[in-house]
Amino acid sequence: MSTKLELLTPDNCQLIFIDHQPQMAFGVQSIDRQTLKNNTVALAKAAKLFEIPTTITTVETEGFSGHTYPELLSVFPDLPLLERTSMNSWDDQKVRDALAKNGQKKVIVSGLWTEVCNCSFALSAMEEGGYEIYMVADASGGTSQEAHDYAMDRMVQAGVVPMTWQQVLLEWQRDWARKDTYDGVMAIVTEHSGAYGMGIDYAYTMVHKGAERAAHGPRLDPKPAT
Repeated sequence: MSTKLELLTPDNCQLIFIDHQPQMAFGVQSIDRQTLKNNTVALAKAAKLFEIPTTITTVETEGFSGHTYPELLSVFPDLPLLERTSMNSWDDQKVRDALAKNGQKKVIVSGLWTEVCNCSFALSAMEEGGYEIYMVADASGGTSQEAHDYAMDRMVQAGVVPMTWQQVLLEWQRDWARKDTYDGVMAIVTEHSGAYGMGIDYAYTMVHKGAERAAHGPRLDPKPAT
């Protein structure tokens, strides 16, 4: 039976962020770039909550790509940044060593660009390292919609599993009875999940009569027009 039928759990996977740097993001056309950053940071917060072994790798930081999103780095302030020259992260021994040290064969990937850095890493890690790759499509981006889509198609044909960041989060949580991570999941969702998060705020305050998440000034009574 294929191990890809196994659901992701906090104990059977690891995560790698590839080249979430401004010059790489400037070239992304397949997804709104602010949405891309939101989704990437949300995935990072989920990984921290569930204590997922995480690797961050960068390319040509000083020479071309610029520094990694500070919002991403603030989630993992103590992680080393594995600098590379190759577009294919698999080519760098530090990256291979980090993956091997983390020990899990299921590797979740978020990176830029889908058609270059993500695709080459995925194919090489599968072929040479025997890893299973789970590509987070909405926390990755390509230089055009076609570039992203065809790269995803190519990877899926090769056996990569496509996912979204929220799918990863909720697969890790799996059961709302898991109260040790429940509040953390809700915090990530309310901040990063758009209408889903707004719905949670509405349910908490209007249905369950809970306190608002943010303090604010007094609410002044309306004064109808005369």
